[in-house]
Amino acid sequence: MTDCVRSRVDDIAHAIEQVAPLRWQESYDNAGIQVGDPQAQVTGVLLCTDVTMDVIDEAIARGYNMVVSHHPLIFHGLKKLAGRDRVERMVARAIKNDIALYCAHTNMDNAPAGVSHHMAAKLHMTDVEVLEAHDDGGTLVGSGVIGSIEPMPVMEFLRCVKAAFEVGAVRYSGDTAGMVTRVALCGGAGAFLIDRARVAGAQVFVTGDVKYHDFQRADEGIVIADIGHYESEHFTVELFAHIIARQCPGVEVAMARQERNPVKYLI
Repeated sequence: MTDCVRSRVDDIAHAIEQVAPLRWQESYDNAGIQVGDPQAQVTGVLLCTDVTMDVIDEAIARGYNMVVSHHPLIFHGLKKLAGRDRVERMVARAIKNDIALYCAHTNMDNAPAGVSHHMAAKLHMTDVEVLEAHDDGGTLVGSGVIGSIEPMPVMEFLRCVKAAFEVGAVRYSGDTAGMVTRVALCGGAGAFLIDRARVAGAQVFVTGDVKYHDFQRADEGIVIADIGHYESEHFTVELFAHIIARQCPGVEVAMARQERNPVKYLI
């Protein structure tokens, strides 16, 4: 266990990467320490799904010098820091105030105890397995999960999903007249797993960012439910909090109060 009273930025990174090593991230991703000195002593860690200027300002106000997010702030290369867009402005503000920025994105999505598994736990699923898995030295890692639930009508299950993930609205397609016992999940944008979920025997597939034509694939015998990208991944902060508390219990950790879902619902 880390010397928690004297934890550095790279100690927090190491704790998270014991659960979700960087090698598990997708090739397009940019997880890890994005801004800051890895050797800096941590005064506090603020947790969020997305880094925003409000989140950085909250860290400054709290006296915290590290922000851990699920989504990377820097996704594409930066050639300048001239305040031309929101990313440049946030990076500059973090640097000016000695705020380290760290993210665990698709590596945490793909981790055996990662985002989709956390979703499954919220729905009290059992017999949970990775939906699209590959072997990494004897550990199955990959996208999405599939598992079992107590039998219930499909519409009742969708209402349970809405409540569990604090969703403003659930978009869905498919025949909801029957019962559901097998469910597949994927945090974030998981429509690429619809076919795999159906072949694996899922009666309902829950994810975010489903496109119109993907909803039409419900005719293939599976109910497709879109709960929103943010809603499906927001509780990743609970994973971060648990990991840091276990590995570095002397570090002060808080979930960002200023974080908001950028998508609003008119109901």
